[in-house]
Amino acid sequence: MTRLFPLVTAFCAVFATVSIAAPGAGPAAKRDTVVVDDKTEVVIKGALKWLAASQKANGSWATSGEEQAHPVAITAYTLMAFQSAGHLPGEGEYGKQVAAGLQYLLDQMTTEGIYGQRPSGQYMYTHGIATIALAELYGQTRSPVIRQKLDRAIKLIISSQNDEGGWRYRPIAKDADMSVTVLQVVALRAAKNSGIEVPQKTIDDAVKYVKACYHAGSGGFGYQPSGSPGFARTSAAIYSLQVCGLYDDPMVKAGSDYIFKNGREEQEWYVYGNFYAAPAQYMIGGETWEKWYALMKEGLIKSAKKDGDNYSWESKGRGGVGPVYTTAVFTMILSMPYHYLPLYQR
Repeated sequence: MTRLFPLVTAFCAVFATVSIAAPGAGPAAKRDTVVVDDKTEVVIKGALKWLAASQKANGSWATSGEEQAHPVAITAYTLMAFQSAGHLPGEGEYGKQVAAGLQYLLDQMTTEGIYGQRPSGQYMYTHGIATIALAELYGQTRSPVIRQKLDRAIKLIISSQNDEGGWRYRPIAKDADMSVTVLQVVALRAAKNSGIEVPQKTIDDAVKYVKACYHAGSGGFGYQPSGSPGFARTSAAIYSLQVCGLYDDPMVKAGSDYIFKNGREEQEWYVYGNFYAAPAQYMIGGETWEKWYALMKEGLIKSAKKDGDNYSWESKGRGGVGPVYTTAVFTMILSMPYHYLPLYQR
């Protein structure tokens, strides 16, 4: 795999439990014996080849069905997959594709910090993942062009946080839910890692909202406060708490146990939930990460669709959306032991 330049301490800065941590601060290091074996690397390379061949002429990714309605979001997820395996704009085997995808995202940004036309429907899902992708690319390239657009996107996230501390579908401070909130929190963390200013109050309020969704009886988290727990929403919640610095919070441990018990492939929002479950378990580290990665790897290798030396995955569960999205998410998960994405560093 293409090797990135060493990750510097500034990219690995993390949020403290209630305040921003100093560079290098974070949870105590745990053993990490997880590596990408030869068989898995073949699948990762084949998946990246398939994704590269699926890119459109304008630099976006979205092949069919629901994916075509969300080209910015699907492009962002795919860029994250390439980054997770060490590919940057203009660098490496897929540097050309990454550069084109990045340019597509940048071209969609308006002066208001909106991706595309006036937002409608479930816009903040798109805004969150696109901003995460931009923040990671900025952190690893220091491009002033990305910085300008990233600043706009982050300011919009900050301004649209509601009084409870969460975010909802539209970029207005009105309502909130866990699935939208996690994307904004992760975007803020990624931006903070790369040097973008994020108010501490924004983080503190987000933590309060996430904790308000905790379901003590099960150890899981609800979609909204007092809601019933579920796999995807619990994965999103404990990942949110960790990127805000609460690595050792009892709710994180309880949530991790919950998703081990409820992470069945046939359950609702399987793909979407695993986009958060994998980094959440990775940040816990040690035996938790070893066990989770082994389970995921076994299932993903078996279910991968092989076509020559290309690999891809079909949509799974109600959260599958389409093959590009599913392949991008599963490629990210398999590639996590490479430790390329600053966002996933402990």
